[in-house]
Amino acid sequence: MTKKEKEKEKRKEKGTSKVSKKETKLGYLIWFRLARVYNQNLKSTNIHLKEWDLTTAQFDVLSHIANEHPIMQQELADKLFVTKGNITQLLNKLESLGYIRREREWKTNFLYLTPEGKELFDEVLPAHLEYQADQYKQLTKDEKKQLLQLLKKIQI
Repeated sequence: MTKKEKEKEKRKEKGTSKVSKKETKLGYLIWFRLARVYNQNLKSTNIHLKEWDLTTAQFDVLSHIANEHPIMQQELADKLFVTKGNITQLLNKLESLGYIRREREWKTNFLYLTPEGKELFDEVLPAHLEYQADQYKQLTKDEKKQLLQLLKKIQI
């Protein structure tokens, strides 16, 4: 087997293929735009959530705990794509603010919202949903559905 054939076989195994220069450039532009939209939204969302003295990451944690009450700490870390150290730091902060509590069962930490955490989440959620919806107001309903479908299609 030649070197080129071996490379082609490796790409085939990995599920990748050699793409044209135009496709490469288009892929780069998509990545660039997605990253830019994400970073802009993250920055503006952090500013928005400052009204409640929360960061986007803290709100994300509260949201997961509220929706999956209780949730295991490791499961939460997996869903948020963060390290054990990062999740511990986030949880320590939210716990010190009185918004969550941890209960240890053998080797597993279960996370719960405190009454104060639930009250805060219930206050922030409607405003946050409206704020995020407003970020995409320039798109029609059909365009929003299409964008969501495309993002789901490429989700890794």
